Amino acid sequence: MATRTELPPGAFPERRRPELDAMRMLVVVGLVFFHSALVFATEGDFYVTNIETTEAITVIAGFGVVWAMPLLFLISGLGARHSLQRRGAGTFTKERLLRLGVPLLLGTLLLNPLPQWLRQRASDPDHDESYVDFLPRFFDVHVEFDEFPFLVQGEHFETGHLWFVVLLLTFSLMLAPLHRFLPHEPFRRLADRVAAVTLRRRGVVLLPALAFAAICAFAGMEEDYAGWHRWSYLLFFAAGFTLATDPRFRAAMRRDARATACLGALLFAAAAPGFITADDPFTETTPLAVVSRALFGAAGWCLVVAIPGLLDRPRPQPPHGPLAPTAPTTRQRVYGYLAAAVLPLYVLHQPIVVAVAYFVVGWPAPIPVEYVALVTISLALTLAAYELLVRRTRVTRFLFGMRG
Repeated sequence: MATRTELPPGAFPERRRPELDAMRMLVVVGLVFFHSALVFATEGDFYVTNIETTEAITVIAGFGVVWAMPLLFLISGLGARHSLQRRGAGTFTKERLLRLGVPLLLGTLLLNPLPQWLRQRASDPDHDESYVDFLPRFFDVHVEFDEFPFLVQGEHFETGHLWFVVLLLTFSLMLAPLHRFLPHEPFRRLADRVAAVTLRRRGVVLLPALAFAAICAFAGMEEDYAGWHRWSYLLFFAAGFTLATDPRFRAAMRRDARATACLGALLFAAAAPGFITADDPFTETTPLAVVSRALFGAAGWCLVVAIPGLLDRPRPQPPHGPLAPTAPTTRQRVYGYLAAAVLPLYVLHQPIVVAVAYFVVGWPAPIPVEYVALVTISLALTLAAYELLVRRTRVTRFLFGMRG
């Protein structure tokens, strides 16, 4: 069993991992590209749809769906483990309520009505209801317990893209009491044994793919939550928490990353025909749909494990202790800037994309031109809103979940 002074073979001391920050940034910035693409998709029901569409978007977007949001939950689980160790359950709960709950409330009240109002106007050219008049209809809500954790429902009300924040907050609040009251020593012993087997035998990191295949195949998938069933994300979050318990898991992910990535790509390619040909591949119980969903779930786990392994480049501590602190490099400053911006950018991006799309779809231009314009303008406005409206004051930083 590993100790604090003697790490297992292939393991590295725990320190902040810049590749995890980079992955979070890439996923969140990539959502601007993803949601802009949905404007031109033949399938789906995005807020604003271009007159000219293409089926190619469905396949391209599908490859992003299979790993992007699950990766965010896996990374969040990794971070939750270290945060609980540093802060304890009580402080962890308070921190999550403030850092996630406040931006969730702000985004729901101030940002989410806009895309729904624009949906009404885009679908009916004669719709002349003002935004102010639409707000009471948006907030005409009721409680549906069978939709947990999305308890607040309404004809026009939605959590929209903030479903990620709802689930992440829910999982964090579920984790805190478990961490406090469940016995830790048996869990540590089990994690130690599993980690030893995982490092010794290639391919063990692939076994959870069976669980994801099963939940996708038999529980179905939900289009409103980036294709995955909402409770699949709990498994990714729990997997991240578990992987953070022992550095040997990290070493095994690095070792098997290339083979796992190739397998994930092959499984996704095998799932694609079923999603293209089935009438409703997310919920159908036909053999083709069930098998396609199973392949999709297994592909998701493979890719989500492979990507951190491929990008992980740990540097062991020098033999005589850590080096003296040095001035941050330009890359480190950029990383620090964008890492702090991840949650605000996530909260801001979709209403901005929808608002820009509302005007761009009317242009007499081919799809590639409209798409490039939509991405460029939306990304520039999202970054500008963060820099000018969020980052500059302590109050706005707090409202958008930023530290300090």
